[in-house]
Amino acid sequence: MSRKYFGTDGIRGRANGVITADLALRVGQATGLVFRRGEHRHRVVIGKDTRLSGYMIETAMVAGFTSVGFDVLLLGPMPTPAVAMLTRSMRADLGVMISASHNPFDDNGIKLFGPDGYKLSDGDELEIEALIDSDLSKKLAKSAALGRAKRIEGVHDRYIEFAKRTLPRTLSLDGLRVVVDCANGAAYRVVPEALWELGAEVISVGVEPDGFNINHECGSTAPKALREKVRELRADVGIALDGDADRVVMVDEQGHLIDGDQLLAVIAESWQEDGRLSKPGIVATVMSNLGLERHLAGKGLSLLRTAVGDRYVLEQMREQGYNVGGEPSGHIILSDYATTGDGFVAALQVLAVMKKLDQPLSKVCHRFDPLPQVTKNVRYKNGTGGKPTEHAKVLGAIADAQQRLDGHGRLIVRPSGTEPVIRVTGEGDDPELVEAVVDDIVDAITAVSAA
Repeated sequence: MSRKYFGTDGIRGRANGVITADLALRVGQATGLVFRRGEHRHRVVIGKDTRLSGYMIETAMVAGFTSVGFDVLLLGPMPTPAVAMLTRSMRADLGVMISASHNPFDDNGIKLFGPDGYKLSDGDELEIEALIDSDLSKKLAKSAALGRAKRIEGVHDRYIEFAKRTLPRTLSLDGLRVVVDCANGAAYRVVPEALWELGAEVISVGVEPDGFNINHECGSTAPKALREKVRELRADVGIALDGDADRVVMVDEQGHLIDGDQLLAVIAESWQEDGRLSKPGIVATVMSNLGLERHLAGKGLSLLRTAVGDRYVLEQMREQGYNVGGEPSGHIILSDYATTGDGFVAALQVLAVMKKLDQPLSKVCHRFDPLPQVTKNVRYKNGTGGKPTEHAKVLGAIADAQQRLDGHGRLIVRPSGTEPVIRVTGEGDDPELVEAVVDDIVDAITAVSAA
């Protein structure tokens, strides 16, 4: 079924444009009604990142949830994985994270978690959508059954202790100089403190949020400043989180960027050696480099691919029984610890390998050489009749490209989920051949779209 509000990661859009106070209130009411199960006193925990619009959305959601009888526990700025963890830990019926992740400050979003700490099922989201646009006046709580709301203290300490417990008790980060970039986002308080408590020398950047500067020229999507700071201070490690800290990229002592594919390889091999992998393999998306797949195969590990989106990675992990998965962007899901991506916990696993091997990050995280990869976007007109990727000419170009690559590369041709754009990605051993086959497919899509 088509969705009006929910995308692949909750509800997201321009603050006070798409995500209005009225919508936030109705989402609170509708979600509360769907999860009002049983006669007990229901509760919801609400966290947020540091966007200016978070105040408006948080207040509106408090009104929505209390109006259907939910008590609300306000966490303030907290990482998305912390909200998911606290939903379970505090036996809440629901968890809410107000964030647009790595997007600019003028976007915002609403992510919802069930009592198990996992994002909601498609069925639950469709049920909520149906209620959002309906008349809820007769379903509201009676005056005596309205909910209460309060801000709670100590949640930062709970998440810090949780993150530290993912490491062996005897492990210390003593002697490591770490630069951490919190993207002026949700992790600006907890992550630097946790690293310091673990013994590291911590230099913090991106920890002065003002409501507008989240993800602005900082964080995992803009790591240039972090790379320069690592080189300037001769640090051992750079860690860059995004606005809600569910993804991470790292920087080695030479200032080189390390993406999610290399991090996945490090964690998978380490867990394999320690007998911690639940199955001999990991889950990743179609965008993970073929070099990762080949490298893991050489270690006796498989790579199960999904559609783009951490939601689909987690679905396959749960269905197939894997406990490690992620994306090149740095969404790393370690289901032994978390029900969603946790950038900080993933970084800690890599730091543990550094300490175990007593090697610099440049050596620890160079597990394979990525194959050359090319991505080109083709914009097409909506309403031109059919989908360009289903046209015979485009299908023919794709088939021809596959034949020319002859098992020495991969092709991904996929429409964007947010705009009329086809993304054509190719990778392989021969960079000139990859460029040529991608161009041929782009030409075919362009010709069909113009017709």
